[in-house]
Amino acid sequence: MDLSPAQRVLAFLGVVVVLGGMGAYLLIPGVRSALGQGHRPAAATPGAPAASAAGTSPSAPGASSAPDTPAPPAGSAPDIYQWLPFSQADLAKAASVTEAFGSAYDTFSYRENTAAYAARFRGLATTELSSTLARAYSTPGVASQRTGQQQVSSARTVINSIRTFSPGSLTFVVTIIQTMHTKHGTSRNTGHYAVTLTGSGQSWLANDIELASAGNS
Repeated sequence: MDLSPAQRVLAFLGVVVVLGGMGAYLLIPGVRSALGQGHRPAAATPGAPAASAAGTSPSAPGASSAPDTPAPPAGSAPDIYQWLPFSQADLAKAASVTEAFGSAYDTFSYRENTAAYAARFRGLATTELSSTLARAYSTPGVASQRTGQQQVSSARTVINSIRTFSPGSLTFVVTIIQTMHTKHGTSRNTGHYAVTLTGSGQSWLANDIELASAGNS
């Protein structure tokens, strides 16, 4: 039977719609899956646990559901002062006293008397340690050698490490670098000492000095 022009147009459009639907079914997985679910139930994988309603996979046995603790920023250093019995400012003050004391210990002149030498330790050492060092300075053999050689000494101190510490005590291992001028010339000497301080906060005094190899606590 011959079709009229209008009927032929309608038949052509019907064919286009059918072909388009088949192409979507074959080429688009989402469409094919949606259509398939309308005809048969989804097959479950044997032994596989069911997913949660939110679409997340179940946790492994024994796994914690608590959120992970955020890691510290890369390159950040821990605050070591939370483990020490004094603050950063306290430690800086103790180190400053140690450096000044060490330098005073090996700074002297043959022109100075014992009182002048001992005065250098005011505010840096305890009365007991100042007295001990003054007695050593005035020992006859030491004093005569200092005068005979016309010794003039200057020194500087470098802190190497902390040996021990407690809430009221700190022991530093230091290097004292001495420059000695005499009538025979100039020499440079290096000594390694353990300097112990007592105090707290911003108030520290040296109360002992020994060779580092002898030990000091």
